[in-house]
Amino acid sequence: MLKRIVPAKQWSSLKGYVARYLISRNLRLLATMYGSDKWGQHWYVQHYQRHFSSLRKRSIVLLEIGIGGYNDPRSGGASLRMWKNYFPEGRIYGIDIYDKSLHNDDRIRTFVGDQSDEKFLRNLISEIGPPDIVIDDGSHINSHVIKSFEVLFPLLADDGIYVIEDLGSSYWSDFGGSSEDLASARTSMCMLKRYVDGLNHKEFMLGNYQPSYFDEHIVSMHFYHNLVFCYKGRNLEVGNRHQ
Repeated sequence: MLKRIVPAKQWSSLKGYVARYLISRNLRLLATMYGSDKWGQHWYVQHYQRHFSSLRKRSIVLLEIGIGGYNDPRSGGASLRMWKNYFPEGRIYGIDIYDKSLHNDDRIRTFVGDQSDEKFLRNLISEIGPPDIVIDDGSHINSHVIKSFEVLFPLLADDGIYVIEDLGSSYWSDFGGSSEDLASARTSMCMLKRYVDGLNHKEFMLGNYQPSYFDEHIVSMHFYHNLVFCYKGRNLEVGNRHQ
């Protein structure tokens, strides 16, 4: 019916517009189109779609740690382009230890730096502003993941979202992980487990407990295989024993 009422010369351009519109709203299609390993090699984009869909039209600042392609300046950047298309009003930033400036584009900018370097991270946020979204797809070395989170989560915008990918490295000894000490090792997952308890710190039966910044500002955590979304806000609910 639509084809009958649209002039023939405009039909092909309309089909192209509709196709682009539908693709731009579907992260699976965008990941496939740009070659991002967040779909196919990993199975992350359905979770990103669920958590990010309400932000799609906002003028967000998104920072992704790890651009991909190792030391090849031409390789990588697939996820940055995917995010640029998905967030049409967003500013997309990426950091990597290698120069990836060939991927700079309208609304995409890359920086060279180490994700475990606190001074670099703080200077970066001073330049780009508080990010609404941080995605850690960097080295996956546990000490690096922990350092990045400890520095960047407090610098997130209010109601920001911090995502850590590939949490499997928490169990790999060559990345500083452990498959034996699952409770107290200095790993990404052990850090996150502590913050799960911190969500409920108002219930602790410890009269002298001093809540940390993370206790007071992580308001929800959503775990999936190899992936976590941490939401920032004000964790101010009164504990049940104090009502």
